[in-house]
Amino acid sequence: MCFCSKRLGEVPRGKAWALVTGSAKGIGRQYAEQLAAKGYNLYMVDIDEAITTEARIIAEHHSVKCVGRVMDLAVTDAARTLHSDTVREGYEFDVVINNAGIFSHCDILKTPLERIERLLILHDYTLSSMCRLYGEDMLKRGKGYILNMSSYSIWMPFPGLALYSASKAYVKSFTEAFNKELRHTGVSVTAICPAGIATDLYGLSKSLQRFGLKTGILMSPKSCARRGLRAMFRRRSVVVPDWWFKLLIPICKYLPGFIIRPLRNFTMKWQK
Repeated sequence: MCFCSKRLGEVPRGKAWALVTGSAKGIGRQYAEQLAAKGYNLYMVDIDEAITTEARIIAEHHSVKCVGRVMDLAVTDAARTLHSDTVREGYEFDVVINNAGIFSHCDILKTPLERIERLLILHDYTLSSMCRLYGEDMLKRGKGYILNMSSYSIWMPFPGLALYSASKAYVKSFTEAFNKELRHTGVSVTAICPAGIATDLYGLSKSLQRFGLKTGILMSPKSCARRGLRAMFRRRSVVVPDWWFKLLIPICKYLPGFIIRPLRNFTMKWQK
């Protein structure tokens, strides 16, 4: 019934904690907002200094505790440092959302090596380490949810997306296998694979974002977060928001060259 679905994931206000990375804006900000509405206290992490302000706003609006921490997660010791600090400070997280990300739309031979290093560390090494460290804590308590952000681009290995798509393909495969390892433990791991989202991540202008939302090409951060949380609390392994994007997966995987070439030429102006 509709009444039951509204209560999915809710906890007594202020009685449980959730950790959300990349939560100063966009999808991560929506994850934090919606978890706070469900009663969770929040530990919000972002490289953007605005995270402290956003944490305060959410805390005041939802009457929960919110910690905002400025931290670069695209370095090799980030997960260990964050985990060590939060354990020492006494935090126990029932929910961990690995949302922090870097978008890259650039041919590999033009991509700076520093970007390759930081993107792979953030999307794959830090995410895996967060799952390893916080997953073990959850296992000891016999409960917990982890949500990892993959991408629909894993089925679209188009020119310019080699680095980004490959890093997100790792997230999907890692999540599927890790979730199977934790079966029947009370801990679950979910990967959400959204297509385009109307955020500043891709460098799209506000007018293009509005056009994408109107045509259904782009999804709003609020809708993406709602669907991600619903899948996580239902303990789904992998979810693709919107049924029609699921239908397009075979087409995306086998698009012929005569379609990809003009698409590449059209999108070259957005490479950076």
